[in-house]
Amino acid sequence: MMNRQSSITPDRSVLRRLLLVVLIGVTPAVGAAQSDSAGVVHAVEAFHVALASGDSAGALDLLSSDAVILEGGYLETRANYAAGHLSADMAFLAGVTRVVDDRTVTVAGDVAWVSTASLTDGSYQGRDIHSRGAELMVLSRTPDGWRIRAIHWSSGRR
Repeated sequence: MMNRQSSITPDRSVLRRLLLVVLIGVTPAVGAAQSDSAGVVHAVEAFHVALASGDSAGALDLLSSDAVILEGGYLETRANYAAGHLSADMAFLAGVTRVVDDRTVTVAGDVAWVSTASLTDGSYQGRDIHSRGAELMVLSRTPDGWRIRAIHWSSGRR
């Protein structure tokens, strides 16, 4: 008569080896994903710092050549943004304080998207600003690091 319990009870050494193989295989991927997320957030933050400090060259360097900026119902190419709206964004951010309220980062291979909610307070063109903003950035990995491919901004009064 066969002992059913011994036939279905897994060998603990086999389970330990299997667990070790899984952990060894997963750990580098988890570390890489965390590193990728940090690089993505760094690119997004560097873009905002460049805008706030009036560094148009630094901001444009983080935008891919085919970047698209969507705001206020309009779609701008990188060239359109550089020729117009960029200077207004730099002037706006120079007069306000923006605080990140919530942020989610997703990395899928060489593409990432970052959704950020922020609170902005200050003054711009004689108006008091107290707004809540939503931002979605799509980035791609390049040999020079993460670059912004698309931005969608929206905001409203708080």
